[in-house]
Amino acid sequence: MNKSRIFGPLIVFSSIAFGILLGSILNFASPALVLEKNSYKNKLNKLIDFIENEYVDKINTDSIVDLTVNNILEKLDPHSVYIPADEFVASAESMKGDFVGIGINFYMYNDTVAVIKTIEDGPSEKAGIKAGDRILFADKDQLFGRKLPTDSLFSKLKGKEGSKVLLKVFRKSENKTFTIDLTRGTVPIKSVDVAEMIDDKTGYIKINRFAETTATEFKTALQKLLDLQMESLVIDLRDNGGGYLDKANEIADELLKQGELIVQTKNKKQRTDKTIATKGGLFETGKLYILINENSASASEIIAGAIQDNDRGIIVGRRSFGKGLVQREMNFQDGSAVRLTVARYYTPSGRSIQRPYVNGSTEYYSEFDHRFESGELYERDSIKVADTLKFKTKNGRIVYGGGGIVPDVFVPIEKEHGLEGLGFLMQSGIMGHFAFEQLDKNRSDFQGMSFDQFTETMANTDKFYKAFDNYLSESGFGINLKKNKEFVKSFIAAEFARQLFSENRYYEIIIKNDAMIKAVLSDLKN
Repeated sequence: MNKSRIFGPLIVFSSIAFGILLGSILNFASPALVLEKNSYKNKLNKLIDFIENEYVDKINTDSIVDLTVNNILEKLDPHSVYIPADEFVASAESMKGDFVGIGINFYMYNDTVAVIKTIEDGPSEKAGIKAGDRILFADKDQLFGRKLPTDSLFSKLKGKEGSKVLLKVFRKSENKTFTIDLTRGTVPIKSVDVAEMIDDKTGYIKINRFAETTATEFKTALQKLLDLQMESLVIDLRDNGGGYLDKANEIADELLKQGELIVQTKNKKQRTDKTIATKGGLFETGKLYILINENSASASEIIAGAIQDNDRGIIVGRRSFGKGLVQREMNFQDGSAVRLTVARYYTPSGRSIQRPYVNGSTEYYSEFDHRFESGELYERDSIKVADTLKFKTKNGRIVYGGGGIVPDVFVPIEKEHGLEGLGFLMQSGIMGHFAFEQLDKNRSDFQGMSFDQFTETMANTDKFYKAFDNYLSESGFGINLKKNKEFVKSFIAAEFARQLFSENRYYEIIIKNDAMIKAVLSDLKN
């Protein structure tokens, strides 16, 4: 996704003036032809005027315009979307890589803002706020007992950098209430979740999206692992839905040799732009693995396609989503914006991996269901590829276009049918809420524990496994956990570790039982 360019008033004025000058010396089409060409635009404007001035009932014209825009975009492709003004700031913020606030992860627990954990080096951590604290007031705004929507809470906790907010906090573990005069600051939104060694020679980096800061985060993470004598690298792009195209290109450039093609894009006018790897990449040699699944899309597929087509590494997992369209954000005067598809991208071998969307967005986004029903998520042989869309990699291997990146090493979603639902549940918000509630009751039990002591304790007790089984039953989930006891216990331990220690500790536990990681380690041994 390319960033839109905003030109200043002076440039705009100069352009207008230049246009007037040209108009006086060039031959233009007759007014009648211009009117005919723009009649559809006039029709839309006239209709809005009719409704605004003559319609019998009172109508919010803005909502009609928004509806019109959405209906038009739906006729184009599933990825051309309208972003209302009230959603644009949050959308832009998520891709910026940071925001200004107090720096906490929280959720509403019994109508109260409960701190799950503070963000490392953020304003709240520096001010002494701890996991489990309840924030009762922000200045004079009451935050408990009101069922405030999330966006309203954010607005009360966010603010301008350097601005102050007086927080009234209840600390359950000490049964006391106190105030903190906190200064808001810039809080990073990490796009690289973790960068750790999974054995003596193999590094692991997980990227959750491609934001403004992603390439910088990746290079820092990569250098950290290289300093630890890493020889092989695993990049986890599972469930990464994409983001900025140029950031994906920057990351691919660190992995490919000078002169190798990363991606090519083609716009409406058939103009082709190629992105070529430059010299001096941090990891141009050494074993490389890219993990993908059915939710790896767009920028994730650009990296996977570049690595596969250049025979640089091994793609592990399941067929990716299949999004080969490029959007550009264009802004409206009211603060809203549209992300419009302006080009298609092609992998180095020349293949488009865009899935068909002729049957509309609903059918398009039901692809997971189709893959589930066809058995593709369980068996490689069930993946449908078109023989007419054959392409060759740099070394002559056959790859296919027409709908996602097919992995070199296939790993099924789960070995047993039915376990996939449990896997989704383990990684959902339900597990996070359960862990918080348990820690809220038992936080003192873990006080002063090292990570090794923690893992030993969790491995040797069924207390929280039984509590989770009861929690699911009370929540209406009819799932039998007995067959998968150790699987469930590992996720409980991981989520506890995330809230007690760090994101890195979460992945340290999860990776041990990860089927794709096991496939990578098995390949490295052979």
